[in-house]
Amino acid sequence: MTNPRGSAANSAAMSAALSGAVDLSALKARADAVRQQPATPPPGAPPQGAPGGANVIEVTESSFQADVVERSLQQLVVVDLWADWCGPCKQLSPVLERLAGQAGGAWVLAKVDVDANPRIAQLFGAQSIPTVVAIAGGQPVDAFAGALPEPEIKKWLNALLDALKDKLPGIRDAQPVEVEEPEDPRFTEAEEAFEKGDYAEAEAAYKRILDVEPANEQAKAALTQVRFAARAEVADPSAVARADADPSDLAAQLAAADFEVAQNKVEDAFGRLIGTIRRTFGEDRNRVREHLVSLFELFDAADERVAKARRDLASALF
Repeated sequence: MTNPRGSAANSAAMSAALSGAVDLSALKARADAVRQQPATPPPGAPPQGAPGGANVIEVTESSFQADVVERSLQQLVVVDLWADWCGPCKQLSPVLERLAGQAGGAWVLAKVDVDANPRIAQLFGAQSIPTVVAIAGGQPVDAFAGALPEPEIKKWLNALLDALKDKLPGIRDAQPVEVEEPEDPRFTEAEEAFEKGDYAEAEAAYKRILDVEPANEQAKAALTQVRFAARAEVADPSAVARADADPSDLAAQLAAADFEVAQNKVEDAFGRLIGTIRRTFGEDRNRVREHLVSLFELFDAADERVAKARRDLASALF
């Protein structure tokens, strides 16, 4: 049995193959009677959603009927066909085990050592390992082969759980475990610099993140906050008077808007810059527009003050 790495694209092909290769009818005959019984776990099964082994079970040929077929009438069962000599299996199995532990009983991981249980691998017509098969209602519903990346596995699982949530009580009754994401040391470094008032270092730290991950929205938002905090710290209260005295002084208008936002006079700041945009053209107008948009990013997009200012900005530009 070979063990080539698979991809998300082989999921559909694998599922189509399973429809012809897998025949669980003989096993399912015994389980059909269970379907009419109350939604309780199979005899001897650990409680759904319990920690540890309750979410990850070792399956053998003798326990396959109870641990996979019958259990799948209540929960989604994800069968992991693996072997000790399989390198990709050693990458995939720990990911599946961790995700099963976080699922709160919505699904269980059934691990099958294909060397010790070759007839199960034959039942599924597995041509390579690792092969992962989803079982629901006593029948295979989807599958993939190879050690897929964790984001693709999560996407695959979530699609299955969403499609089956009205059919399997284990999914409806699940209580997923909240997982606290580990702190990213890059953000910790930036936040510590910000808290010390070292805005230059905080800006540099966030820029380093964006150099590697240009689409990182958290870093983008934080960088906007840092830049504004640096400007607000040196904001001159006299800028408002200077800006009011000379509407053509763009630097004074921008500084005045920053000061007003820092004083929570948000609508005054937005109105000031929109008025300036109406009076300017070319590079001057673009400079003010960019400054105004950077101020928008300090607030929730649903903030009515921002929504109104965006409408006013569109009117001023067009």
